[in-house]
Amino acid sequence: MWLQIQMQNVARLCETKSILTVNGQFPGTKIIAREGDRFVIKVVNHVQYIVTIHWHGVRQLRSGWADGPAYIAQCPIQTGQSYAYNFTITGQRGTLFWHAHISWLRVTLYGPIVILPKKGVAYPFPQPFKEVPILFGEWLKADTEKIINQALQTGGIPNVSDAYTINGRPGLLYNCSAKGKYYRSRVQAVKVANNVFIRVGCLHHTPQVQPFSWRLGLTPQALLPLTIPPPLES
Repeated sequence: MWLQIQMQNVARLCETKSILTVNGQFPGTKIIAREGDRFVIKVVNHVQYIVTIHWHGVRQLRSGWADGPAYIAQCPIQTGQSYAYNFTITGQRGTLFWHAHISWLRVTLYGPIVILPKKGVAYPFPQPFKEVPILFGEWLKADTEKIINQALQTGGIPNVSDAYTINGRPGLLYNCSAKGKYYRSRVQAVKVANNVFIRVGCLHHTPQVQPFSWRLGLTPQALLPLTIPPPLES
């Protein structure tokens, strides 16, 4: 597998910003493997910054040189250079993630790792029909490298993020956020004797409930628009 570190223009919060990406994607490439698989991932650095990649949560058994922390496990990958990470997934399954491990490049340089059971080994739960990784992150309008460098020079606290993100996108409460999909829930109480009371968590919106619904014990939060971030590309 190849991970190409490159700059990409991305629009968030009413502004377009050039950020670090992997293979032109933000969030980065989803890596899928099985327990026992050997990873051979070549990272190529096409940007002005020196870079390393850390495989967060992966147990590096006799492969510490592939762990990724800059100046600890390896020297950073220089501009125009590459590095091959070679390690084996041992005794692990589940959801982890990878990210840059130098300075604050990890703000945009990250992605999910999905480790499936070995072939022939059952899931500890019913096998899902579909899986969608959900990554919680942050977005900063300013240049993150300038932010962390200023904090290191002054000893002050770095600026807080301008928005929180899900799969790289801020929610509807932030300016210029992309509109999500709206879903209408049509709820019917097909009952005989007992009353039915329903309550669903409410986002910031104007509830739309028909008057007769109150007779069923519904609350104003029964029908609401939900914003679902787009799934990551495989």
